Amino acid sequence: MIIVLKPDYTEQQLQHIFDKLEEMGFRHELSKGVQRTLIGVIGEEDQLRNAPLKAIPGVEDVMSILKPYKLASREFRKQDSVFDLGHGVKVGGGNLMMIAGPCSIEGEDILREIGRDVKAAGANVLRGGAFKPRTSPYSYQGMGEEGLKILRKVGDELGMPVVTEVMDPRQVDLVNEYSDIIQIGARNMQNFNLLTEVGHTNRPVLLKRGMSATIQDLLMSAEYVLANGNQQVILCERGIKSFDSSTRNLLDLSAVPNIKGLSHLPVVVDPSHATGRPDLIPSMSLASIAAGADGVHIEVHNCPEKAMSDGPQALLPHQYADLFQQMRTLATLLKREIPAAV
Repeated sequence: MIIVLKPDYTEQQLQHIFDKLEEMGFRHELSKGVQRTLIGVIGEEDQLRNAPLKAIPGVEDVMSILKPYKLASREFRKQDSVFDLGHGVKVGGGNLMMIAGPCSIEGEDILREIGRDVKAAGANVLRGGAFKPRTSPYSYQGMGEEGLKILRKVGDELGMPVVTEVMDPRQVDLVNEYSDIIQIGARNMQNFNLLTEVGHTNRPVLLKRGMSATIQDLLMSAEYVLANGNQQVILCERGIKSFDSSTRNLLDLSAVPNIKGLSHLPVVVDPSHATGRPDLIPSMSLASIAAGADGVHIEVHNCPEKAMSDGPQALLPHQYADLFQQMRTLATLLKREIPAAV
């Protein structure tokens, strides 16, 4: 349910509404828009339907939401959500989150060199994996906490917010300590224990679409994070499984306007994991911005042939710089802004 408050509601009435909802056993989330204030109410459908919510002072109307993702829906929040990522960088509402960096953190010097190159090109978020989910148990698994320390140090030196992946609920506190944005990868999109734990943090969450997940699956996973208190979820389209072996995955660019019609949450695109091919990344990056994406997530390495993971799909720094100029031109044409990290 959504409670629409009267324009002249008082703070005392608002607190009374919260008290009554908690007394009835319902959870609630407040959304203050430009013109109206809404309260999303979460609970058993039958109980909600029979609850006399409209009789509470300060309530103007009560509306039922049919979609199972209440807090992620456009009905709950009409305006696009905008999140502050730190260092002057925002995402959503016309602000583009331009993520770049290596797949894995391999050492301080190499991360610093790549970070300097991508920031000089215009990237405003530095990525790097400290914990790596690999198909083979014999593949490089990441540097763990030492990698997180390196990422934090380099990010601070460059004045860039950093994003890295968490794989296990037991890692959440550690990753939360060192990162500005917590990434949940495609393989963990429906790890509900992890989603719940990340929902208890106050960091923005970059939630990647699972390899076989529908749009509703993705939004329901976002709902887990939102329902546990963390309202800063950024969705990421990174390709889904296909029968075609010519690309790593199938990039579903229709997901961008599709999701934005259903949800207020920002949506970014990862053409690196979607295509797995450097020759396709430039065109798909530009297409992502044209489709309305709130950012582009690209893997960059200064020596892909020596990369510990996903080297074949990484752009070289000069390739990224050339592409970024094209993306900036397109973003300007579409009246979108790429905030500079400071």
